[in-house]
Amino acid sequence: MEIIIANKSHVKYAETVCRLMYESALQRGTGIAKRSPEYVAKKMEEGKAVVVIDNERLVGFSYIESWQHKKFVANSGLIVDPEYRNTGLARKIKKEVFELSRKLYPDAKIFSITTGLAVMKLNSELGYVPVTFSELTGDDEFWKGCEGCRNYHILQENNRKMCLCTGMLYDPAKHKKDENTEIKTDSDTAINAV
Repeated sequence: MEIIIANKSHVKYAETVCRLMYESALQRGTGIAKRSPEYVAKKMEEGKAVVVIDNERLVGFSYIESWQHKKFVANSGLIVDPEYRNTGLARKIKKEVFELSRKLYPDAKIFSITTGLAVMKLNSELGYVPVTFSELTGDDEFWKGCEGCRNYHILQENNRKMCLCTGMLYDPAKHKKDENTEIKTDSDTAINAV
């Protein structure tokens, strides 16, 4: 089994990704933003997706999209084939797509919206924190992606301020600040210990 950054050779799996996303949403009884095979294929061709292939079978996927002139990046579409769930594969995919986002967009805030507790836990492990929707991108194109969700009316009724999803954000500037504080604290301790 391989976890790799997608490329044009993986476009043949775009319909499988869309089918898995749809079936997963039905099983969980939650909303999901629908994506077309063409959209998924484009993410693969651009190298903005992660795929997991096991003996020529697609068993996992996630992609990234940038918003507001690359100030925000969304990690989206995390899916694992039902036969491969509860194996730690989602955690590996989430980590890989997060690292790809940091590489391609090092200064961008990375966000995720989800109704799934498992995804919230994975996001927390990576340093995301829950935020209000007002802290996420204001880009209308991003929010249009929610139109396929069965809960879209809730988002609309609340002027995009809240929905059933939880918004989570990783702010690299905040983490740099935390790292600098930790380094300073360690240095101060080392100096004081001398």
